[in-house]
Amino acid sequence: MRHRSLSLAAVLLLAALGSPAAAFDIEAHRGGRALYPENTLQAFTAALALRVDTLELDVGVTRDGVLVVSHERRLNPDLARDAAGNYVAPPGPLLIDLPLAEVQSYDVGQIRPGSDYARQFPEQQVLTGAVPPPRIPTLKQVIDLVKRSGNDKVRLNIETKLDPALPHEAPDPERFVSLLLDLIAAEHFADRIMIQSFDWRTLQLVQQRAPQIPTVYLSLQRGKAPTVSLTEATRWTAGFNPADHGGSLPSTIRVAGGKVWSPYFADVTPELISEAHALGLQVVVWTVNKPEDMARLIESGVDGIISDRPDLLRKVAAEKGIVTPTGLVLKPTSSK
Repeated sequence: MRHRSLSLAAVLLLAALGSPAAAFDIEAHRGGRALYPENTLQAFTAALALRVDTLELDVGVTRDGVLVVSHERRLNPDLARDAAGNYVAPPGPLLIDLPLAEVQSYDVGQIRPGSDYARQFPEQQVLTGAVPPPRIPTLKQVIDLVKRSGNDKVRLNIETKLDPALPHEAPDPERFVSLLLDLIAAEHFADRIMIQSFDWRTLQLVQQRAPQIPTVYLSLQRGKAPTVSLTEATRWTAGFNPADHGGSLPSTIRVAGGKVWSPYFADVTPELISEAHALGLQVVVWTVNKPEDMARLIESGVDGIISDRPDLLRKVAAEKGIVTPTGLVLKPTSSK
């Protein structure tokens, strides 16, 4: 596995330059998990150095009510290792059942070797043994990192991790949103935040309590576990039914009060993008890692792309003339 080395001083200097002024939104998915362990301070530091526009991340809540950055509502058995170096047993304990101190006792610096996840990202940097060790960060720690970087442009796109069918796995929407908005207000960071979710209940609450914060409506129409249907409301859509709005998902999101539609990239067409734009919605697609898909979607008029490869996305976007090249290229310094 190839390693990449990046000094914090270099990162902060480059991040202080700010993101280039561009309408197109380059979002580092989980901090850019093809490059560094997902949702870690190390990944977000590297993404800042790449001068992305947005750090995309996920949040859950610990037993003691702390917002932590994790894609799963549990400790991930393919990521979390205890002090003895053992990965947690599947399915992993729920974050909501663990205090912060225990959550942060696990090392998340290396994907479990031989797992499907490891095969998906063979070039991801291994950070086991790093100082400080890679831990699951709190949301406050990520905000602090961005503040220290000096970059006053980069934003956070924060996903609330709830499933209406599994209410015991996370706080109820009211408490979840209260914890999130209280932290954002305490950090005076509301103008740098977007809040996204497949669970549209949380987005409705954000719109009621903090209407200045843009809400991003995530959707998935194909695959084994679609979250939306064009013919009925699902458990994810907070009672909104596209059938009541001409079978149009963009129209439904507009009526729901969304500012951004964030669909799975294979679900969109140029016609749907144009429809969303005509309704005043931005379209930011997820999760796009192949350059040919990036180029096609940019040509189709999307407003942004969420990618595990923000370095490659910037390259493709620069070739299209819509962003400037990055100021730093991460190069391998050793191999293992």
